[in-house]
Amino acid sequence: MADALPQIDLAAIEAGGEPSARALAELRRACEHTGFFYVVAHGVPQRSLDALERASRAFFGLPEARKLEIAMARGGRAWRGYFPVGAELTSGRPDIKEGLYFGAELGPDDPRVRAGLPMHGANLFPAEPPALRPAVLDYLERMTALGHRLMAAIARSLALPADYFRARYTADPLILFRIFHYPAMDAGTHAAGSWSVGEHTDYGLLTILAQDEAGGLEVRSGGRWICAPPVPGAFVCNIGDMLDRVTGGRYRSTPHRVRYLADPDSDASADATGRGRGRLSFPFFFDPGFDAHVHAIDERPRVDVEVDRADRWDRASVHELQGSYGDYLLAKVAKVFPQLRVEVERECESQG
Repeated sequence: MADALPQIDLAAIEAGGEPSARALAELRRACEHTGFFYVVAHGVPQRSLDALERASRAFFGLPEARKLEIAMARGGRAWRGYFPVGAELTSGRPDIKEGLYFGAELGPDDPRVRAGLPMHGANLFPAEPPALRPAVLDYLERMTALGHRLMAAIARSLALPADYFRARYTADPLILFRIFHYPAMDAGTHAAGSWSVGEHTDYGLLTILAQDEAGGLEVRSGGRWICAPPVPGAFVCNIGDMLDRVTGGRYRSTPHRVRYLADPDSDASADATGRGRGRLSFPFFFDPGFDAHVHAIDERPRVDVEVDRADRWDRASVHELQGSYGDYLLAKVAKVFPQLRVEVERECESQG
C-alpha cells in the first residue's frame, strides 16, 4: 500500500554487509519522507509487552479514587504518577485519555535528585496491581537499550559514527515513559472538536511506541493524514523535535494525533458499560540529557526559520531553541499540565 509506513529491520542493520546497507537506505528514506516507521527484529520479547499490557489494564480498571492515590501532584517535580481523563491538554484542548507517567527510576541519593532537577526521581507505583512495578521497570530497561541501538542506526543513516548521539547527548538520556488509556469517543464528541490526542509533534530525539490492537494513530504525511495501525511484533518509531534540530530539518518531526472511535458492536472493544474497553498505548521517549545543548550537525544546511515556523502545527520552530533541552521540555510540558507546573514551581520556591 502506498500509504503504509515503511518497516525497518533492525537486525539487518546491525548484521553488516549488503543487508545492512539496504536497511540503512530504507531508514534514511523513512526519516526524510515520513518521519515515522515501524521497526521489526528489535529483540524485545513479546512476554515483556504482554506483562505490561495485563498490568496496565488491571490498573485502569480500578475505581478512579484508587488510581488517584498516585496522582501526579504527589510526584512533584519528578513529574510522575496518574492523571484522569481530560487533565492533559494538547494545543490547549483536553485529550480524551487518562494515563501514567514514568521515567528512569532514581533514588534519593542520585545527584540529580538531590539537586532537585525536574523530571528526575522515583516513580509512583500503585499498590494494585502489584505486577505493574516489575513490568514497568523491566520494560524501561529493555527500551532504553533499544533506544541506544536505534539512535546508533540513525547516526549511521546520516553517515555519522554510530556513537555520535551517545557521545554528545544520550550517554545519560532523559527517559520518559507513558501508559495511556483511551476510552471510546462517540462520533458526536469527536465532531464537537475533541480528540483522543490532538495534533502535535514529540519533543525529544526518538519515540518508540507499542500499541494494542485497537488502532487510532494517524500521521500527517505528504499534506494528508494516514493511519498507522498496529503491526504484530513491531514498534512504531517517530522523529522528535531534537532530531529535527540536529539534522537541520533533514529528518523532520512529523505531526500526529489519535482518534479512537471504538465500534460498540465489536467484541474486541466492548466492555460491561458498552462504551468500549479502551485503547492502550505505550510511548517511550528517548531524549537528550536534561542539561544537553542540542546543535545542528556541522555543515548541514540551515533551516529558514520563518518558513519552518509557518509550516509548524504550533507556529513555533525548534531551530530557534536557546538553552538546554530541559528548558525546551519544561516549556512544552507547562502547556500540557499548566496547573501541575504551577504547583511544581511553588514546591521549588518553598525548597529554595
